[in-house]
This record gives sequence, C-alpha cells and structure tokens, in this order.
Amino acid sequence: MWFSAFTRRKFLSHSAAVAFASLVPKVSLAKNPVEQKLHGLSAFGDLKYPPDYKHFDDAVLDAPKGGTLAFSPSSWAFNQNVQTFDTLNSFVQRGIAPPRMELCYDTLMVGSPDEPDSLYCALASSVEISSDRNSYRFEIRPEARFHDGSKVTAEDVSFSYMILKQDGHASLVQTLRDLDEAVAISDAVVELRFNGKQSDRAILSSVGVPILSKAYHENNPIDASTFEVPLSSGGWRVSRLDGGKFIEYQRVKDYWAKDMPFAIGFGHFDTLRIDFFRDRIAPFEAFKKGEINWREEFTSKVWATEYNFPAVKEGKVKQAEFPSELRPSMQGWALNSRKAKFKDNRTREAIGLCFDFEWANKNLFYGAYQRSSSIFEKSEFKALGKPSPEEMKLFEPFKDELPEAVFGEALEPNRTNGSGNDRKALRKALSLLKDAGWKRENDGLVNGDGEALVVEFLIRSPVFERILGNYRENLEKVGIKTSIRLVDSAQYQSRLNSFDFDIVGVAAGFSASPTAESLRFFLHSDAASQNGSRNYPGIESPVIDALIERMNTVSSREELAIILSSIDRVLRSMHLWIPNWYAANHRVAYWDMFGWKDPKPDYSFAPEALWWFDEEKAKAIGKA
Repeated sequence: MWFSAFTRRKFLSHSAAVAFASLVPKVSLAKNPVEQKLHGLSAFGDLKYPPDYKHFDDAVLDAPKGGTLAFSPSSWAFNQNVQTFDTLNSFVQRGIAPPRMELCYDTLMVGSPDEPDSLYCALASSVEISSDRNSYRFEIRPEARFHDGSKVTAEDVSFSYMILKQDGHASLVQTLRDLDEAVAISDAVVELRFNGKQSDRAILSSVGVPILSKAYHENNPIDASTFEVPLSSGGWRVSRLDGGKFIEYQRVKDYWAKDMPFAIGFGHFDTLRIDFFRDRIAPFEAFKKGEINWREEFTSKVWATEYNFPAVKEGKVKQAEFPSELRPSMQGWALNSRKAKFKDNRTREAIGLCFDFEWANKNLFYGAYQRSSSIFEKSEFKALGKPSPEEMKLFEPFKDELPEAVFGEALEPNRTNGSGNDRKALRKALSLLKDAGWKRENDGLVNGDGEALVVEFLIRSPVFERILGNYRENLEKVGIKTSIRLVDSAQYQSRLNSFDFDIVGVAAGFSASPTAESLRFFLHSDAASQNGSRNYPGIESPVIDALIERMNTVSSREELAIILSSIDRVLRSMHLWIPNWYAANHRVAYWDMFGWKDPKPDYSFAPEALWWFDEEKAKAIGKA
C-alpha cells in the first residue's frame, strides 16, 4: 500500500513510574463509535473523506501509465538495505531485503497522504470496534486476490498477524505486543483481539501489518533466505532481480484494487527499478549516465558543487527542492549506555560538546543545514522554552528525581565559535570528564580502575569519515582515544541488531501523530534489551516509560504535544544522543521526463506513488 499505517541508565525508581501509571485513566477515541461498521478510523478528529469518497485528493486520475522509475530510495524499513540484499523476505529480522518489498502486499487499512491522524479501509471493507474497545472486527473485501488468483481470506489475515507477532521483525513484534489473537470468524471476517493493556490508538499502528498468504508460507518459511518471489496481493510484484545488484517491481495491471478509492490515481509507472551500490559515489555516477533517473541528494557538498555535468548544462537533468513532510524526525549519534564507559551522564555530555556543528556546517555542508536538538524535530512536539504548567503536572511524581535541567529552558546543543577548535567548549568537556572520574594518564583518560576511555564510531559509508574527522580531533584533544570503523552493510546491520557498538548514527522519522507502540520501539526500557529494536542508546527510564504509557490517554493533538514535549525534555537531559542536523526541504535531482502534482502532500513524499512518466518530455531529452 502506498500510505501504510506505519526507522540504560536507570535514574528513577520503578515504583514511582508504576504509581504514576496507576493514576492514568483509560480513554478512547470518542469520535470512533463502537459496534458500527466504519470505513475509517481517526485518532482525534473527524475523517476528511466520507464513506462514499471516490478517491484521495492527491490522486491524479488522468496521469498516463507506463515508463520506468529507476530510483535510489530515500527511506526503507524492516530488514531492508540499499547497499545489497540476500533475501526477498522483508518482514523478519533475518537477512537483508530490498526496499519497497512492502509495495507487493496489501494491508487492512491505509493512510491518506494529506491527513495526519486518519486511516481508511483497504483490504478490509469495514472495521467495527467492540463495546469494550479491545477488539476490532474487519470484513475482507470479496474482490481481494493474491497474484495467483486465489482469494485473500480471513485465515490469511489471522495467519499473518500471529506469525509476525511471533517471528516478525522487531518493529512488528513491538507493534503487536498487546495483540492477544487474530481470529478468523468466517471466511471473510477477522477479529483482532487485544489484551486490554494496549493504548486506544494501538490499532492505528496494527492495521499496517502486511498480509501474507497462509498457503504459500506454510511451505515457505517467512524467515528463509531466498530469492523465490513470495506470493502476495499488492499493486506490485517482483519481476526481475540479480541478488545484491538490482531488483525490478512490475505494476500489477490487473490488481484487484486498482479502481478502489484508496488506490486509484496512484502508482503510474510500469516498472520500479532499484540498483544497489556499496558506496555513495557509484549511484551518483550511475545517475549521471541516466542509469538511475531519480535521486534524493543527502550530501550537501555534492548538491552544491557536483551537479555541473553535461546533462545538467543541457537541461536534461533538473534539480528541485520540495518541502519536508509535517512529521517529526530525528538524526543524531547514539551513545551506547549499555557500556560502562557511557553510564555517566557527564561523560556523555562531554562527548557531545566536542562536536563542532558550526564548523562542519560552514566547511563541510555549505551552510545547508540547521542543528537538530530534538527527537521530534520539525514538529509541534519539540520542546521549547520552559515547561508549561501541564508539563510540570506530568513531572510532579518525579520532581525530586529528575535533573534540574528538565525544569528550565529546553536544553539546546552547545553553539561554538565555528573555529573547529572552540576552547571554551573543550574546557567544559574536560571539566565534565574530570567530574565523572576520568583522569589524565599519558596521552589519554582512565577511570579509577585504570580503564581507558576509548570510543569507536561505527559507520557503513566512507562519507562519514570526512564528516567525523574534526570531531575525532576534538575528542582526542580532551584525551578520548577515537577510531572510526567502516564495515559492510551485512556486518553493520548485524552489529546494530545486537547493539555491538560504541557510537552509531541514528536517523528516523515518526508518523504525524506518534503512538505509544511506535515510541516503545525507540525509547521504552523494554526495547533496550530487545535485539533489533531501535533503542540504540539503551534507554531505560521509568519516567519515559510512564510518559509513553500516558500517551494511551490522549484525546487531542494538544494533549499529545504536551506529553511528547515532556518526553523530549527528559531525553535531552540524558545526553544519550548527540544531535546532528536537518534540512527544511527534500533535495531532488531527476532526468526531465516526469510529471507530478504540485504542491506535494503534507504527509507523504513518494515518487513511486505520486510521479509519472511523461513521454513527450522523455522524447525531448532522448529518453523515450
């Protein structure tokens, strides 16, 4: 589906968190009535589209079908990777799958690209909420078919939920943690039954689970490393591939839902092609030659200085910027607090002080970025100024245990003089390290047991060696021995999954209205020891756990913003992330043979769904 409903320090007492959670009332999404067949669900407000809607507003009904989008994906999920792949099974922990395998699968519901809080029936024709709001009954559309012509049944849905809850990727396991069972009531009706501990909005994350074929996977394990194309029912199917080199997806021209209101007007290309490269230079060279015809540029130096090749000068290749989505996002280096050397907050803060963003932005990034400070950057959930009275009320149970920094102005990363050698910042870092028990010995730092403070940055692309160069020099100046370890994509993913690193880069985007289930995967104590989770720093904070649980009670975006900004304040005080940077826009280069609808949707940027091949433009540049 195009817009599916879906990137250790204990300083507070567990008893306080439990006491706090016990005061939280259970509320529901009041505007979603129970025991009625509904065509959609909305987290906080009314659905934009009525039951008889014909299509989403961002659909383009008259866009021509055809052509190939050969692109470098800007995002990926589950066990996917853009450097290589060794399996087509994408929803498990094992192996490395190609991006966009999810396009081959249907889901019960999908989101619209222009709403932050709503989902509409897709594979399901209706959803009915039980009176206690712990069960959701879905009717499966009778038209729904797998690509071999067999019918999609409630048994397939039940099988998918239960097998992915048990053996799926960590993100799916976490999403379905409170699902007790998925029961096929009949051939066309399935019921998702939760344990009563779930947030009321848990269903919004759960309905994006891909629906597998039970018959196929009973003979083909979902975690097998195989290039056999799995049976699916979505708008795309795998047509060609060369393991680790390229994959092509073919639009399913007789897709059962092609004229359904949730799907019509999207997915105009005949073929989507993704080529895989081990480094960042090779795909750019392929783009210059026209082997790739669409790419989002993430390297500011390349964007500023290297789009001067002949095709650009001849007007065949264009550059454009598109506004970012109205969704919270984050990028930073995670310090693995599971390791003893990173346990002390002062040590982590000192390591962060050694990063000179102002120097990097001027000398490496051509002034293209702004400094990040929040896990919810670019959203109303980012903490600003001092805590509001509502936030202070949330902090009340922990007021004697939270650090003083939480109650002042929202912490911002240190601003340097941009010299690359800001002595004031380095002196402060040295002072913090001394207070944390590190002392100079020879040319490094050791603790009371004589253990040296040595850190390693884990990377998978040589471009980060350039970015980390000045940072490493500053760390060495304060006595922290620093190395940069470049590994291949398979080893990188394996080490991430098992938290085998000191410091690693983190980039993630959240939904426009994050749910408790999605944040547990990143921030909850339970995820700190769950291999494959994205709680890379090893956060174990009862107050953050309690605030995540408090998300279960919200009935408005305003309430959600208060809780998320409170989480943001606590996270910043822990110095578990060294904030990086962000850009306000997508920087896109493309061969001038495409069309798209302007302006782009507020909550989506997916060229494979929203753009189309323009034959006249292609002829004009010799690409038809």
